Order: sequence, then C-alpha cells, then structure tokens
Amino acid sequence: MQATAYTYDPETRSGSVLLDDGTPVDFGAGAFDAGGLRLLRAGQRVRIETADDGGSGAPRITLVTLQTF
Repeated sequence: MQATAYTYDPETRSGSVLLDDGTPVDFGAGAFDAGGLRLLRAGQRVRIETADDGGSGAPRITLVTLQTF
C-alpha cells in the first residue's frame, strides 16, 4: 500500500503517514527499521505494509520504505 510521509522524529525513529484517503496512521521504530531507511522527510511517497491490530479497526504499520516506480 502507498502513503505519504507526514511526520518523522529521527531520535525515536517513529512518525506517521497519511493514507491516500487522508487518514493519518502512526508507525514505530520497528516499522522504520524494517524498511532499511536512514531518514524520512515529510511529503515523500512511501510503501507501507500493515497488519491487523487485533480488531481495533486501525491498521498497524509493520514496514515503511520509499516508494519506487
């Protein structure tokens, strides 16, 4: 799934993305580290992978990496 980087804190390696429908979704350091990135800037297009968050209805991001065409 694709999204747009919205926030990123380099100290905690966590942040949030905006899904294409405008929904913000947070990600943690584990998802950032899984993507092999070193830095992320707001506005960059990213590819994310998600997992069901146990019935809460909100996706849990498991991977964030740059979108390549």
